[in-house]
Amino acid sequence: MAVPLQQCTKQEQRKGVRFLFSEGVKHIEITRRMRIQDGDRCMSRTQVYEWTEKVNNGVTNVGDSPRPGLAITAVTEDNIAAVEKVIWENRCVTVKEAASLLDISIGSAHHIIHDELKFQKVCVRWVPKRLRPEMKERRVDACEELLRQYEADGGAFLQRIVTGDESWVHLYEPERKRQSMEWRHTSSPKPKKVPVQRSAGKIMVTSSWDYNGPTLEHCMPRGSTVASATNSNILRETLSPGIRQKWHGLLTTGECLLQDNAKPHTATASVDY
Repeated sequence: MAVPLQQCTKQEQRKGVRFLFSEGVKHIEITRRMRIQDGDRCMSRTQVYEWTEKVNNGVTNVGDSPRPGLAITAVTEDNIAAVEKVIWENRCVTVKEAASLLDISIGSAHHIIHDELKFQKVCVRWVPKRLRPEMKERRVDACEELLRQYEADGGAFLQRIVTGDESWVHLYEPERKRQSMEWRHTSSPKPKKVPVQRSAGKIMVTSSWDYNGPTLEHCMPRGSTVASATNSNILRETLSPGIRQKWHGLLTTGECLLQDNAKPHTATASVDY
């Protein structure tokens, strides 16, 4: 009567499979006999079949084959320095590209970049425009002038400022993905939404406002933009009457028109008016 073994490792079971298969025993019989000896710790029928196939193909090593990604042998001081040099030369390089350049595995490159060098890939931050040094100096001068005016006149100076700008407005603006978010339970089905493009039709809108709120909303005819002559006409025929109707005496006391340096705003006709 066979006595069950108290403990049998995977390597010992594989040796048994190899021995029995070399004796001409079928894998089904091998499984039955090993279950008697090893009980619940026995290899499954599929595993026994796989090892009989390996033995039939000439495999003699009963140990586990090294799996890719576990042993990172390429993490050396030279490779760490080389990866760092690649990143300094091109901050947008991908892990796959760095691995290809240095002829190392992607797993090793990922380990060096994230774990050894502590690099993280971040997105750029969008800014309205890149200012040159002279443009920054002009902005500082304008801010200092506004501060001097405020120190001289106090809050009354802020009430005299009228500012504004132009912007394209589409005839139809689709709801953004964040705007369509809904409160739902975790078991609820996720809502679906078909992406919709903004309308091709758009108009130029000129808006102005002051200390107390909007003073002008002017829509240009469809297909036209704000030029120097158009801007001076808007100031003369629309903005000035609007200010005069809304705030009596503001034009007399002296309003301060605050605009950017767009060409329609700095044109001679606009500046003269």
